[in-house]
Amino acid sequence: MGRHHQGAGDSHHMKVCIYGAGAVGCYLAGRLHQGGATVSMVARGATFAAIAAEGVTVHTPAKHLHARVEVAEDPAALGPQDMVLVTVKAPALPAIAPGLATLLGQETPVCFVMNGLPWWYFHAHGGPHEGQRLPRIDPGDIMWRTVGPERALHGVIFASCDIERPGVVHIETAQTALHLGEPAGTTARAEALAALLRDTDFTVTAEPNIRARIWSKLQTNICSGLFGCLADSPPRAIYSDPAVADAVRRVVAEVGAVAAALGHPSPLDAEALLGRARSQGHKSSVVQDLARGAPIEFDPMFGGPQALARLAGVPTPTLDLLIALVKARAISVGSYSEPEEPVP
Repeated sequence: MGRHHQGAGDSHHMKVCIYGAGAVGCYLAGRLHQGGATVSMVARGATFAAIAAEGVTVHTPAKHLHARVEVAEDPAALGPQDMVLVTVKAPALPAIAPGLATLLGQETPVCFVMNGLPWWYFHAHGGPHEGQRLPRIDPGDIMWRTVGPERALHGVIFASCDIERPGVVHIETAQTALHLGEPAGTTARAEALAALLRDTDFTVTAEPNIRARIWSKLQTNICSGLFGCLADSPPRAIYSDPAVADAVRRVVAEVGAVAAALGHPSPLDAEALLGRARSQGHKSSVVQDLARGAPIEFDPMFGGPQALARLAGVPTPTLDLLIALVKARAISVGSYSEPEEPVP
């Protein structure tokens, strides 16, 4: 594998593959192409056909990006990359593992730009839980074995984006943001990727403490996900109700207490979250998935954080009630099934 991805000055030659051509994957493909990377994508079916024919189009409030990218249904056709970005939904991780393996050179980092608790969470964490696996998020340790936590980076993205049609994505948010980091807190690989993505309307940071960012995004997503799934509504439609706003504050506090107990307190302020919600007329993706009976990211977004609360000995009564209700609804529409193995 070429070593040129190490030097930032040479970063415009970086070969980057995006695995998953949904809204976030297409958005990042457009940004990386604009930044000068050699971009390829793994996509299936109608999305593969559309991107092969038309490329990727991104409409943001500030600009329109169009990118002709190499696209393949079989990742083996693309060969080893300098960097891989995984933008599938978490339930798809076990299925993509064999394909993902074909994209890895000796040192290829893999950045997971996904919602929820990452499978590598306790790698390079320190303390009594060091190295603990999360079987509900990484069944059979498949990511741990295929990618390995030393290669892993994580991306926490703040962007309301929707697919208009395959390969065409609309961004609602005027200023989008992406926080990149890795388990051990070093930032060189995150910075190399950030340099390709940054723009006036896209803030991209390399974070020494990505876990704090993961928790603040979890607080936001757990609320929009749980309340949204129960009401089939975006935050704007429900957070204005005082009873819901109070429950949002309780959930933010409960999840914040878990983050703090595990040593990575979240910077999120509940009032700021409630304030932002006034403009959020966008149903979160988990709400959209549940509405059509598609698999939802139940364990990475809800069950995993709840399990960490138990591990940390932090009571989460409001969270527990909402998770139980959403789980019942998700099971009834076929969007979730309990893991076979009872996990303590």
